[in-house]
Amino acid sequence: MTKIKKATKKEIEAIKALFLEHYPNSTTELNYRNLYELLVSVMLSAQCTDKRVNVITPALFKAYPDPASLANADPNSVKSYINTCSFFNNKAKNLIKMAQSVVENHDGKVPLERNELIKLAGVGQKTANVVMIEYTGANLMAVDTHVFRVAHRLGLSQAKTALKTEEDLNKIFKTDLHRLHQAMVLFGRYRCKALKPECEGCFMEAYCKSKETFKV
Repeated sequence: MTKIKKATKKEIEAIKALFLEHYPNSTTELNYRNLYELLVSVMLSAQCTDKRVNVITPALFKAYPDPASLANADPNSVKSYINTCSFFNNKAKNLIKMAQSVVENHDGKVPLERNELIKLAGVGQKTANVVMIEYTGANLMAVDTHVFRVAHRLGLSQAKTALKTEEDLNKIFKTDLHRLHQAMVLFGRYRCKALKPECEGCFMEAYCKSKETFKV
């Protein structure tokens, strides 16, 4: 397998400018009304589509409108609300544990500091970063499957893990990371898809390092 070339500094600047131009006001596609709902939605979205999460959450939030109610929830009841989501058994356990920790350690309010978010059950660095990006516009990068794929196809990273890819993107982009994260998610979700990417007429065509792979 041919190793994809790294983007040059000039290419990186052009790629950044194009993402910001084409996705100037990009935000998450998850539906939420407050920080608690955002956190739960992001936790559920791991290896599950935002569309599916948005179908699940209205009834879930009606039953458990805040951390206190979720902290006291019966696991089987929570599972019944999220059983069309991937890994719903583990997610139900983590949601309840997360809520219990919020009640016990944060007076029932979801903390808005990344280091505190990461301490919650089921909340890794990516989830914490996504919450901070969306809720506060923090200058952070989060790498999901879409961002990972786009970063590698454009030669922005050759790292083998999401965390290392995040480090690479932080280093090369430096600023506007929250907007670039959202842009790369949307670009990967709707254009630079894993299968059958829409390469023809793509605004990134000149900078794609793997476009030959997709030619029939």
